[in-house]
Amino acid sequence: MSILIIKNANIITLDKHNTKAKSLLVRNGIIEKIWDKSEPDRSEVPNSPDIEILDLKGAALLPGFIDTHSHLLMYGQMLNYVDCRTPQNKNIGDIKEKIRERADEAKPGEWIMGWGYDDTLLEDKRHPTRSDLDQAAPNNPVFIRHISGHFGAANSKALELAGIEESISNPHGGYFTRDAKDRLDGVIHEIPALEFIFPVLPSPSSDEQIKNIENASKVYLSQGITTCTDAGVGLDRGIEELNAHIAAINSGKNPMNMRLMILHHLLGEGSVFSGYSADQLDLELKRRTKNKVSLDSAKLFQDGSIQGLTGALREPYYCDESVDGELLHDQTKFAEEMLDLHNRGFRIAIHGNGDRAIGSILEAFDYVLSKSPIEDHRHRIEHVQTACSEDLDNMQRLGVAASFFINHVYFWGDRHRRIFLGEERAARINPLADAVDRNLLFTLHSDCPITPISPLFSIWAAVNRITLEGDVLGENQKIDVLQALKAMTSYGAALNFEEDSNGTIEEGKKGDFVVLDADPLTCPAMELKDIPILATIISGKVVWEKTEKAYTHS
Repeated sequence: MSILIIKNANIITLDKHNTKAKSLLVRNGIIEKIWDKSEPDRSEVPNSPDIEILDLKGAALLPGFIDTHSHLLMYGQMLNYVDCRTPQNKNIGDIKEKIRERADEAKPGEWIMGWGYDDTLLEDKRHPTRSDLDQAAPNNPVFIRHISGHFGAANSKALELAGIEESISNPHGGYFTRDAKDRLDGVIHEIPALEFIFPVLPSPSSDEQIKNIENASKVYLSQGITTCTDAGVGLDRGIEELNAHIAAINSGKNPMNMRLMILHHLLGEGSVFSGYSADQLDLELKRRTKNKVSLDSAKLFQDGSIQGLTGALREPYYCDESVDGELLHDQTKFAEEMLDLHNRGFRIAIHGNGDRAIGSILEAFDYVLSKSPIEDHRHRIEHVQTACSEDLDNMQRLGVAASFFINHVYFWGDRHRRIFLGEERAARINPLADAVDRNLLFTLHSDCPITPISPLFSIWAAVNRITLEGDVLGENQKIDVLQALKAMTSYGAALNFEEDSNGTIEEGKKGDFVVLDADPLTCPAMELKDIPILATIISGKVVWEKTEKAYTHS
């Protein structure tokens, strides 16, 4: 029996009455008692040698943050790669220098991997090319991935190993760009084209993958995250990625509650989980991990990214009236695949950035639910960047939830306004206030490693809608702090079908908490992202705490 007592706390329960409390008791991972007094009486505390006491000395205790869409495994891998982000790199020359330094340490023929470049932030205003990368590392295959995850750049050796030759045709939904002489320039756009290079990229060993996930989970825990959904299991490496998650959990290197979105190609006919029902797959995941990993969804994509001009829009891009993006699936085939997954019991999560893609997804959900009605399906759309009012009305009518990529407002808002979407459409990205008005179930996410993992930052972005250049993008789509907090806690639990066991601080629910140095409900709104995180607690166990503690732990 394990017991945790938390006292002298500012407990923000986030229950339906927004109750406050001051102390609580967790037994065997479950909240047993909550008091509106600084600490319980001795008579109220069990007589046990296994009692842990946290005296928070007035610090805030909230439900642990629930991350409903990020890429934990991918992030862990990228921590080992050459950092190509801006402002660390002002131009392509800076990136080349970092790759050259890595090549000097590598053996000839050894892969050099990088991530995080953003062509729109680099002084050159372009992607690195095969020529750039050949100059930096002529004796090594090189592949660097764009910060969005939707593009990459490869040098000549990498293209050769992938079998990407001059005669290659562009796949539906992706393409290989060419230079003025019609020669491949090494830049690869969108997942259907990237799939040509994924199979030859270096594959970490099982031990390396466990270490990668361990390193990533430490960062997540330091941000107060207690439940994490990896939103793309199988995207790059198929079943290897699922096995890596399971190995990391079973080794004890990742203490978070894990939920997995499984890519649809692992669920279709002839695949490893062909014919599985959702219940069967969920049971297998739980059996293999002693109930520490759950199935979240079947994952599909219906468009690309706004930054890559591959998000499918109803109206052309602001910067190029000849381009409006591309749907990845034929509507009829798309709807039939969704119907099959729906009938097998899968909750379906679909990537949709552009409003035309969102409309296509909703049309397919309408078809699916008319053929096979289920009242509480909680199907979801991922990112939902450019949903219009009619789209949100249809989401409300169909009961489709939204996971908003709110960090886009800060990191790409200025460029959406000036380059991709124009003023009017940019001001509506992530229409949170409209979602609140319609009582839609929604959450917020970072899509890490696309943007840094930080629930407090996402909350800050939802409340303030400040761009990188310091402007407000869409004043009328701001939401209040309480709504934003719930979007990272109780709404996340509801999206995960776990509202009865998680997401608020109530008796009978999991003892999953985050300790903050300030009350987010009373601190200045612009300071939300900078509140120090003091500790993260999962099932009544402190799994991460700040080195310099402002509380006592005994």
